[in-house]
Amino acid sequence: MAAEEEREAAGEEMEEVEEEYSVWKKNTPFLYNFIISHPLEWPSLTVQWLPSPPQLIPDSFLSVHKLILGTHTSDQAPNFLMIADVHIPSINGAPVPAPPKVEIVKRINVNGEVNRARCMPQNPDLIAAKTSGPEVYVFNCAMQGDAPECGICDPDFTLKGHEQEGYGLSWNPFKEGNLLSGSNDCKICLWDVRSEPRGRVLDAKTVFLAHENVVEHVSWHLKNENVFGSVGDDMLLMIWDQRSDKPQQTVRCHEKEVNYLSFNSYNEWILATASSDTTVGLFDTRKLSSPLHVLTTHMEEVFQVEWDPNHETVLASSADDRRLMVWDLNRIGDEQQEGEAEDGPPELLFSHGGHKAKISDFSWSQNMPWVVSTVAEDNTLQVWQLDDSIVNED
Repeated sequence: MAAEEEREAAGEEMEEVEEEYSVWKKNTPFLYNFIISHPLEWPSLTVQWLPSPPQLIPDSFLSVHKLILGTHTSDQAPNFLMIADVHIPSINGAPVPAPPKVEIVKRINVNGEVNRARCMPQNPDLIAAKTSGPEVYVFNCAMQGDAPECGICDPDFTLKGHEQEGYGLSWNPFKEGNLLSGSNDCKICLWDVRSEPRGRVLDAKTVFLAHENVVEHVSWHLKNENVFGSVGDDMLLMIWDQRSDKPQQTVRCHEKEVNYLSFNSYNEWILATASSDTTVGLFDTRKLSSPLHVLTTHMEEVFQVEWDPNHETVLASSADDRRLMVWDLNRIGDEQQEGEAEDGPPELLFSHGGHKAKISDFSWSQNMPWVVSTVAEDNTLQVWQLDDSIVNED
C-alpha cells in the first residue's frame, strides 16, 4: 500500500512539474532576451564560464563564449571534463544568420564523475576537477587532445590530501596556483600547483582542520589574498587566514547544513550563504553574530549562491525547488503594488523555472551582463539572459 501511495505521489509531482514547465515555456518570449536549452547525454554537476574574451563570428551578430562542463555517468560509462562553445547574440534584437547554439568542442578523460570543475583565473587553460574519488585533478586543457571513448585519465597534476570526495573548490584570485578544496572528510586542503610535484603528484601544502562534519564549500576572499571562508554540514561559517591553522571567526549561521558561500567582489565585508534550511543569509564579516538580511522565498534546500560579477547588489541562488532566483538588494523595502507580494518580496527580481529537476550548478557571465548558465539533473544545460524590461525597471 505504501509503495502504491509513493507511486501516486511521484506521478502527481511529475504532472505538476510538466504543468509548471509548460507555463514557463509559453512565457519565455517575455522573460528572456534569449534562451538556449541544450540536451546533454549525461547530467553535468558543474558549469563555469571561462573568463577569456568572447570571439566575434565574422559577418554575424553572434559571439562565441566558452563553458566548462563535466559528466556524471552510470554503468561504468567513461567520464569527461568538457569545453563547450556557446554561440550567443552579441547585440540584442539584431538579426542573426543562425540560431544561438551550444557545441562541445573538447572532452578530456577523467577518473570518476566530475563533481565540480573550476578554472584558474590567471590562466584559464588550467582547470581543477573534483571527482567521485578523493584526488583533485588539474588539467592544462590547451595541451590535452580530444579524448577517445576508452582513453585514460592523464592530468597534469594529481593533488593528494583528501580521503573522501567533495564539492568545495576555489582558486586564489591573487596568488597564482593556490587552490583550496573542501571535502566530505571534514578537511580543507591547500596546494600550490606552481611548486615542483613528485612525478606530477602534489601533496597538500596545508591542511586546515576545524569543521566537525562535511565541508560543503570553500571560497577565497576577493579583496584579501590570505583570507578564505568555509561552510559545512556542522551549520558553521568559518573565516580563515591561510597563515594560521585555526579559523579567525566561527559562527553558527543557519539552522541546517550550510552548502555554499560567496564573497561580494565590490564590498570587502559582505558575503552570502546558502543553506538546507531553505534560506540565503547575508552577512557582514565585522559582525557575523547575526545576518544583515535573510532571503526566504525558496521552498526547498538552497545549494548555491553567487554574486553577480557585474552588479554590486545582485546575487542569484538555486535550490532543490528547481528554481534559480535573482535578487537585487537595492529593492529591499520597496513598496509593492496590491498582489505583488504573492510573487515574493520586492528584492526578488526574477525566478528562472526552465528546469524539470534540481539545478546542480550555475555561473554568471563576466563578459556579458545578466547572462547565466545553469545545469540540472534533467540532463540539460540552459544559457539565458534576463529580458531588458525586467532589469531596467525602476
